[in-house]
Amino acid sequence: MTRKGDFAHADVPTTDQVAEEEVLGRPGKPLNHRSPFFIGLTGAIGVILAYLLFRALADVGSVLELVGLSLFLAMGLNPAVVWLTRRRLPRWAAVVVVVLVVAAFVAALVAAAIGPVSREVHELQVNFPKWRREIDNGQGWLGHLVKQFHLQSQLRSGKLTQVVNPSSVAGGVVGAGKIVLSAVSAVVVVCVLTVYFLVALPAIRTLWLRLMPGSRRMRVAAISDEVVSRVGGFVLGNLLTSIVSGLGTWVWLTIFGVPYPLLLALLVAVLDLIPIVGSTIGGIVVSLVALVVSLPVALGTLAFYVGYRFLEDYLLTPRVMRHTVRISPGLTIVATLIGGVLLGLIGALIAIPVAAGIHLVLEEVAFPSLDRR
Repeated sequence: MTRKGDFAHADVPTTDQVAEEEVLGRPGKPLNHRSPFFIGLTGAIGVILAYLLFRALADVGSVLELVGLSLFLAMGLNPAVVWLTRRRLPRWAAVVVVVLVVAAFVAALVAAAIGPVSREVHELQVNFPKWRREIDNGQGWLGHLVKQFHLQSQLRSGKLTQVVNPSSVAGGVVGAGKIVLSAVSAVVVVCVLTVYFLVALPAIRTLWLRLMPGSRRMRVAAISDEVVSRVGGFVLGNLLTSIVSGLGTWVWLTIFGVPYPLLLALLVAVLDLIPIVGSTIGGIVVSLVALVVSLPVALGTLAFYVGYRFLEDYLLTPRVMRHTVRISPGLTIVATLIGGVLLGLIGALIAIPVAAGIHLVLEEVAFPSLDRR
């Protein structure tokens, strides 16, 4: 029978254990966490992990850009879905209606472009033999251009055709095909993710709030809803300015008889969605097309877009953004420039709502915290 006092000496090492410890060596002192070696080792491991994380983010950077753009578009279309759900329409049905409206707009743009493009291709096929004869005979503006730069001998001797290597042409075609395929894939991915995010936006909001501490959840919910509201306001305001630019373009081109007024108006409206540079690019394209009418009409079209750009930048856009995004015009310009430099076209597109979100967080969180200190 075991006595109570036997357990008091249960952990006392025996003679054999002491002998074994003397053979294998006694355990040393615990590792000093403040030693230079431990601090350096921990820092090196941290740097390696940070580098691997940075490389992983850089490798999936293009995918993250598409995901961010899709989420931005979903938040921009969400006010229309919310407006339809308030009319007692289920959310999935509201998403279907919004997607159909956007698809109808894209289809109208494609339908407006098919006719002019097909006519231009047909005209190119018809006039190509005539242009070839003019080049050979030194007639017409193409022939005079070839004659001025002394290219007739090279054309007849086949030197220019030798410069164009068939393998390089094939490589260029393959490269162009890869670019087109990647662009189409990116568009499809953005469209699919936008529809998914648009349907799952309430669930994403719930998950985001569950990650926050319970004591701050209501505050985070209010700020998050305000950020989403400002993103939707930016998309709505940007769409409004694009509609104005498209209507103005259509009226101007119709009055002066510039060809393809509807197609060019839709092109200007789409390009105007890009802040700052969009309307400028559209104005240059339309002015070049107006050259087929006359030089005065082209110059008048260029002056029209210069005046409209001044009106949009200093009157229309500041008023719209002040009521929707609620940030200053100077901040919108700076944010667009920085976003364009960092992420290109996508950065310029999402720069203003991102700046609005940062501005809101500073006003509601950072500045009050600093004022209390």
